[in-house]
Amino acid sequence: MWGYILRRLLLIIPTLVIILLVNFVIIQAAPGGPVEQAIAHLQGIGGASVGGGASETMSATSRASRGLDPQLIKDIEKQYGFDKPAHERLWLMLKNYAQLDFGKSFFRGATVTDLILEKMPVTISLGLWATLITYLVSIPLGIRKAVHHGSHFDIWSSTAIIIGYAMPAFLFAMFLIVVFAGGTSLNWFPVRGLVSDNFESLSTLGKIADYFWHLVLPVTALVIGGFATLTILTKTSFLNEITRQYVVTARAKGLSERRVLYGHVFRNAMLLVVSGIPQAFISVFFAGSLLIEVIFSLDGLGRMSYEAAVSRDYPVVFGSLFIFTLFGLLIKLVGDLCYTLVDPRIDFAARNA
Repeated sequence: MWGYILRRLLLIIPTLVIILLVNFVIIQAAPGGPVEQAIAHLQGIGGASVGGGASETMSATSRASRGLDPQLIKDIEKQYGFDKPAHERLWLMLKNYAQLDFGKSFFRGATVTDLILEKMPVTISLGLWATLITYLVSIPLGIRKAVHHGSHFDIWSSTAIIIGYAMPAFLFAMFLIVVFAGGTSLNWFPVRGLVSDNFESLSTLGKIADYFWHLVLPVTALVIGGFATLTILTKTSFLNEITRQYVVTARAKGLSERRVLYGHVFRNAMLLVVSGIPQAFISVFFAGSLLIEVIFSLDGLGRMSYEAAVSRDYPVVFGSLFIFTLFGLLIKLVGDLCYTLVDPRIDFAARNA
């Protein structure tokens, strides 16, 4: 097992390098970089990052740069590190990343590490609680649906699940705001930030209550999509295992239904469910949180990464990409290790021998 873990950890290094290399090439080829934007702003050409098409921006910037002092343009390129060839910039970036030095943001006046550490609690709060609640609700519900397959409970719960699955998270978030955050006569939950303005003056219990009070709506909006998928997956897994011959044999031996379900079926059925944990967590943690962070004014990693991509803040873009990729690979490794917790018969060391 330890040999398998070590091999997986070592594979993370070339994977990170390849992903950074591919994205470096793509970003270098994209028009409208920080140098072009700085030149455009000096010439009073607004909207370099969001207005008009990329070709229009580059054309306008190229025309504007003709009236600037060439030394000033060189100074701008040096300020953003574009005075070096692309391969030198790539090597310098990889060398710094090996030391966990992600550089300094072009436009935010802070190091990328400080920005990531500042935004991380918001994104972790959303991803962790949404994933935890999804699994705590979906697995028991999926098991119950499998045991009572075809019953009235199974039918009406499936209807609710399908409706939840068909509704995008951002649309459900807006629905929650309208209903429970002042859009109607109900104004039960806040819609901005992770804590209240007077958070520091609250007692310990008050801080905990305030924190979870702010999480209710965004976490609920995130849960709705993954909740439906995981419930159906759990039900399907259990239905598939319940029809196996070993279940029939166990029942014929006189074992109780509870013993058959949780002593035999659960271990095998959960393998498929456990395999989906990394993907579910990654989806919620990275992809799903962006729109939710924007809608609920939460200053997290997803929102910061989007704004950095729009403004061509390359150090923040690559630093966020590095963190996202590293977390994703580590979470996938944890998902593999969870197999052994569910079914100790699985031995990765023997499989890779």
